[in-house]
Amino acid sequence: MAGHASKQIDAKTLWGGKMSPFSTSYGKLMMWFFLVSDALTFSGLLISYGFTRHDYLGSWPIGEETFHSLPFLDGNYPLIYVALMTFILIVSSVTMVLAVEAGHRMNKKQVTKWLALTIVGGFFFVGSQAWEWSHFIHGTEFGRVELADGSQAIVKGNFGEIKNFEVTVAGHHHAVGDKITEDLKHEYTHAIAEGHVHNGIITLHDGSQAKINKAANTEMILDIKEFGGKYKIGDKIEGAEAVAMYEEAVNAGEKNRIIYGANMKQNEYGPQHYGQFFFFITGFHGFHVFSGVMINLIILFGVIGGVYHKRGHYEMVEKTGLYWHFVDLVWVFVFTFFYLV
Repeated sequence: MAGHASKQIDAKTLWGGKMSPFSTSYGKLMMWFFLVSDALTFSGLLISYGFTRHDYLGSWPIGEETFHSLPFLDGNYPLIYVALMTFILIVSSVTMVLAVEAGHRMNKKQVTKWLALTIVGGFFFVGSQAWEWSHFIHGTEFGRVELADGSQAIVKGNFGEIKNFEVTVAGHHHAVGDKITEDLKHEYTHAIAEGHVHNGIITLHDGSQAKINKAANTEMILDIKEFGGKYKIGDKIEGAEAVAMYEEAVNAGEKNRIIYGANMKQNEYGPQHYGQFFFFITGFHGFHVFSGVMINLIILFGVIGGVYHKRGHYEMVEKTGLYWHFVDLVWVFVFTFFYLV
């Protein structure tokens, strides 16, 4: 088409050295080399995750059962917040495209606007991932319970409100008759995990013992995820039977009979290596997003200061844009592997 003809460069000039044979800058080529090597790293991690999941004979965590919370809201919202994070990250890729396009037109004001919006989207994603990690680590109100036959189940239902702990045996800090009303849920779940709850009595960190004044759990369902003796994977125990079996585990006074949250050693949501892969892969990607935000911030300061306008081009915006698009693309695969499949 007229006005869009490519500049023809003879072979001797292209391959004679001192310039790129692909008619692109050294900086862009090095960015592409880095992105290819980084893509191989992520590919290796995701393939390893896929093989591990394929070889596992038990029940693998389901995305909508594991990630179903929203900040500041109670209830069940399967994958809603993760979908919002993903949408914001994809939109930030669009704003980066607009920033690069504005740079081609040498429009400093537009570059500043779109690059700033890209940074805002990146900060939202990083903050959201930090919140998701926190929720993943702390776990649900019910945890993962080991039943009497050795099978393990995730628990769904309405958690009864903890009103207070009424001290019956004094400790170092609490006297008989004291009613504890602060940090109840954390104290309660920690005591259960450590086996410090027995027949409705909780042993607190100072050695005192207290009666647990708590409303009953309701509408409970125990969803079997690991085979024991009596139950098989996929079985569901509901109603009064589920409440009785769960309360038996809570009051057994046995450490790790109920597991809350996930870390590198144990995992409420599934096998231990699921948590390890989750922390490593999403953490590695989160580090990339954070790095991209910092790089974009530095470039933004250069744009505002007129550095690239004086150079006569905004190639630095284009190079950091390549990195940002790569980070967004990788998240599509991470999102698919961990949340959808």
